[in-house]
Amino acid sequence: MYWLVALMSIAILGLVVSGVLLELRPTLASRIRPWYRPALGTQLVVFVGAQLGLLLLGVNEALAAPEAAAGAGHLAEMSTGMGLAIIGAGIPTGLSTIGAGIAVGPIGAASLAAITEKPETLGRTLIYLGLAEGIAIYGLVISILLLNKI
Repeated sequence: MYWLVALMSIAILGLVVSGVLLELRPTLASRIRPWYRPALGTQLVVFVGAQLGLLLLGVNEALAAPEAAAGAGHLAEMSTGMGLAIIGAGIPTGLSTIGAGIAVGPIGAASLAAITEKPETLGRTLIYLGLAEGIAIYGLVISILLLNKI
């Protein structure tokens, strides 16, 4: 299991080293791969490669872990299916929060511009912002409903 931690550490260290190297010497990046942005592209390739290696090499280690001690209580009863169900219940909250963030950004910028020109439009712009933030609340409600079914 220690080699999994080492592989993750190498992935993160690779990100940091490649970012610093490509920031200090941008001409090196154009010789390596001229078809994508230097620092971001190289860091993504290093990170995704290390994560794929971790996934391919480490899935057996994670699945072959010994059973938890019997004295651990309710944590010993956690199965793979239960873990996936809990992750599945959290996905609606995460995705709806991302969607709300994407919606609130332009709406907030436009509402600030509108308020600057006409201060009496403050009430309308707050309604639009509230509707955009409601997306995250809907995702949270769905997650709570899913957690009640587990």
